[in-house]
Formats: sequence, C-alpha cells, structure tokens
Amino acid sequence: MIKKVFLFITLSTFLSCATNENLQNCIQSLPLSITADLNNPELVNALVPGGFVELNNRGEKGILLINVNGNEFVAYDKRCPASDCNQPMTFERGIVLKCQCDNSEYGVGFGIGGQPQTNGYVCPAIEYRVIKNGTVLRITNF
Repeated sequence: MIKKVFLFITLSTFLSCATNENLQNCIQSLPLSITADLNNPELVNALVPGGFVELNNRGEKGILLINVNGNEFVAYDKRCPASDCNQPMTFERGIVLKCQCDNSEYGVGFGIGGQPQTNGYVCPAIEYRVIKNGTVLRITNF
C-alpha cells in the first residue's frame, strides 16, 4: 500500500511539472508610470463597473483600462504580445483583446491576466498594475 501511495505521489509530481521556456521569449512588461484622474471627461466611460476606456498614445500601442467593480481597475497594453504587429489590438465582445495581424485573442478582466485564448499562443497580453487613490488612478508596470 505504501509503495502505491509513493508511486502515486511521484507520478503526480512528475506530471504536474511544467516548463516556462516559451514564456522567456514573451515581451515583458514595459516601463510605465502614468496617472489619470477619473474626473477627466476622457475617462467618463470607466466610472461604472464594467466600463472601460482606451487610452491612446499611452503605453506601447495604447492602454485598455477596465473598471472591474467600481473600486478595482485593470489595465492592458494594446501591443500584440506574439508578433511584430504595428497595429494596436482591438477590444472585442467586452472580454478579449484581439491582435489584428494574426487574429490571436487574449482574455482581459480581473483575474484573467491577459491569458491567450487562441490555441498555440503562450504569451499573455501585457498587464499593468492600477492603484486607485481617491479619484486618481496610477497605472504602472508591476
């Protein structure tokens, strides 16, 4: 019995090991530190839970800012993580960023972390940290 338990634990450990070699080729978060005031009319659509705004001319290809629940926000760079695409990703169906060059899609929102939704892609969308202090948001790389 003990041998079976030991064998099960050994096999479970071996099978659960994963490699992150492919993730080493991914674009790392880019240096970023910007502030945005929620009183700015440009951010009016981000005032409600589920609302979002696209901050063009910020980050590498623009930033998607999403209001999760009124107090928590997430932000993603609109740069395609898997290719040398010159076009910014587009926000579609309220849940994914889509790269226009290769049609790859990345899940966005609280807790999703920009994970690829297209088979064969391993690099996530670049996510930035958002800190809310009153009406001011600070968007920065982790």
